[in-house]
Amino acid sequence: MTARALRTGAPLRQRVDVVDVVRGIIMILMALDHTRDYFGDAAANPTNLATTTAALFFTRWVTHFCAPTFFLLAGTGAYLSRRRRSTSDLSRFLVTRGLWLILLELTVVRFFWQFNVDYRLTLLNVLWALGWAMIVLSALVYLPVRVVGAIGVLMVATHNRFDGVQASAFGTLAPVWSVLHAPNIIVPGPAHVVFVAYALIPWVGVTAAGYALGSLWDLPVDRRRALLLRLGLALVAAFGVLRALNVYGDPRPWKPQAQAALTVVAFLNLNKYPPSLLFLLMTLGPVLLALRALDAHTPRALRPAQVIGEVPMFYYMMHILLLHLVAVAASLARYGTARPAMESPTLDRFPMTQVPGWPAPLPVVYLIWSGVVLALYPCCRWYADVKRRSNNRWLSYL
Repeated sequence: MTARALRTGAPLRQRVDVVDVVRGIIMILMALDHTRDYFGDAAANPTNLATTTAALFFTRWVTHFCAPTFFLLAGTGAYLSRRRRSTSDLSRFLVTRGLWLILLELTVVRFFWQFNVDYRLTLLNVLWALGWAMIVLSALVYLPVRVVGAIGVLMVATHNRFDGVQASAFGTLAPVWSVLHAPNIIVPGPAHVVFVAYALIPWVGVTAAGYALGSLWDLPVDRRRALLLRLGLALVAAFGVLRALNVYGDPRPWKPQAQAALTVVAFLNLNKYPPSLLFLLMTLGPVLLALRALDAHTPRALRPAQVIGEVPMFYYMMHILLLHLVAVAASLARYGTARPAMESPTLDRFPMTQVPGWPAPLPVVYLIWSGVVLALYPCCRWYADVKRRSNNRWLSYL
């Protein structure tokens, strides 16, 4: 039992601090990318080598770690919850939580992103994919942990073999392929558009692999840390070798550029939609090393990240809401109307319509990001305390 629980008489909640810390760091970085979505230049593609800058690219690149870590640690958290749940109870929880996340994506979170209910544009985004990953995992938990891990690794390692398969090859079932593997518009039309941003197969694979990763916390500390170190170094090395050879793992080969900095950018410029094998090796390898480095002790400076990591869904929803409210306030102050901040009828105008003069320079984007995170921290600390003190299982859904 933690010292906090002893002091307050709060019910014991079995958590692994390092998982919360790393997840919290990732959640903080995630807000940077979404701040750029609202306040950066929507016309400036950070991954277009012909037009990007190193500063813009790495502002985007550092947030590439977010989604893979989120899915990986969702699986890890599912395994760790076995300490207080039976297999059947865990399976039921994963199904209901998965359905809840899908519902949130299509309703509340969509509204927070766009501040309209016209459904002219709907993105099937991260919560959509995470929900389905949990539903699939609800069936996999009945299998041995090593089998679940093997299934996950196989999905991640082999899905790029199908990059050449076009959705159109499936005729009327083309939307199914887009949902599973190839992000695309699945409901086209002048009135309503539905776009799959997060294809399921690789993300389900990462979640299954994360479930197996959770079993490391059943091992003695020294054994766990040694395995985290070896796995992390193996993934980083595999990324370096495969990327250098340009033989497999990403649909976009790299080549040397005129400038050394752009050559580095080209080497690291990997496919996220769907996440390629190399994209996942590049991001998950360092994450495993971070888990190893922080497993022994949480530095005081990272305690706020740990708090945020304890309430990731609450933080996720609130940071979108707050960013959008700031965008509305800025639009009112600059143009006398909030309408541009509440219109997103097409993909190129998501999450809001940027009028001429709207985009802010990167230093301002970083400043807004910092302010939003700082403003949300007291809210997250309050909600984390509520969850620690309560036995209400419904709180686990937010």
